[in-house]
Amino acid sequence: MRIILLGGAGDMGSRAVEDLASMEGVRQITIADRNAEAGERIAGRLKEQKAAVDVRRIDANDHNDLVSAMRGYDVAASTLGPFHRFEAKLVRAAIDAGVDYASVCDEWEAAEAVFVEFSEEARQKGRIILTGLGTSPGLTNVGVRYLADGMSRVRGADIYVYQPLDAGGGEALVRHMLHIISGNIAVWRDGRRVTLPACIESRLVDFPRFGSVQTWNMGHSEPVTLPRFITEIEKVNFFMGFGRGSGWFIKPAQMGWWKRQGLVDWAVRFVLKLERQGSGKLPSEGAVRIDVWGEQDGQEVHRMLCGTGQMRKVTGLSLAVGACMLGRKELITREPGVYAPEGCIDPQMFIHRLKKNGLAAYEDLAMTHPLG
Repeated sequence: MRIILLGGAGDMGSRAVEDLASMEGVRQITIADRNAEAGERIAGRLKEQKAAVDVRRIDANDHNDLVSAMRGYDVAASTLGPFHRFEAKLVRAAIDAGVDYASVCDEWEAAEAVFVEFSEEARQKGRIILTGLGTSPGLTNVGVRYLADGMSRVRGADIYVYQPLDAGGGEALVRHMLHIISGNIAVWRDGRRVTLPACIESRLVDFPRFGSVQTWNMGHSEPVTLPRFITEIEKVNFFMGFGRGSGWFIKPAQMGWWKRQGLVDWAVRFVLKLERQGSGKLPSEGAVRIDVWGEQDGQEVHRMLCGTGQMRKVTGLSLAVGACMLGRKELITREPGVYAPEGCIDPQMFIHRLKKNGLAAYEDLAMTHPLG
């Protein structure tokens, strides 16, 4: 299997490259990135792995360059953001290059645009486009599908993420964070999509290892994609918390500050300065919690999954495992089109392979009952 990874020299992408390089059946990985020098350093560290790793410098704003880079691969995978700028461009290029595509895109506007713009063309041209295959969305969507499959009727799902401000990710992640806490966001309530201002709702949520964390409604793609594939679901909510230091970002978001580019640039510099001061220390771990409600045998039921991990590890590994499943066509459907993970990924296979690579999901907050 040959895989090209766009953004493969970045924080999340490089981890996906590292995981792919040791996976069975992967014989070549191309790191496609504007920072070819960083890509060469990553390739140099992976010389002893099973897969050959090479590097190609790309311009993600050049359609012809993207098509030329992707052509001939089994899968084009991507961690390249911000997704509202690049996801549609990359999907367009993948379809034109005749290659299946998977990305970690987590912005609801970008995911919705891909479904609207490319679903029919992907079906006609025989391509599978899989958007939102990281930690959240990605692992969270598969977790909802896993829990939903154990119910006769699904009524609602709440996805909670704790991501501390020192979780790593660099400039791209800071800009993404400011984007998802700004403006209006999509949620699924009473069987229909509605929009609400970000950070207008707050919940105190218990996470494994970290206890109670304040979370807010933010703009992710789970409320947009889950109702497409679990059609009876009546509500889907996404909440995230940053822990210590949240007030520096949430209160300004509620006041509309992060709609101004100058203030966004200032915030990016501020967070990166903090990251540099903590250089040498491993990024802090975060946590995910998924709650699903429904019916089974005429009774109301509630099920929960949770877990902890470093964002880079969980996101990179989820993309790597899913990209391999896509390349091998180990999916629950062979029909081409645009999908989110809950629409095409076998949840038991996905969870088992994550666990095999050191990442477990649990049914209890004490993390004593692992899945898979």
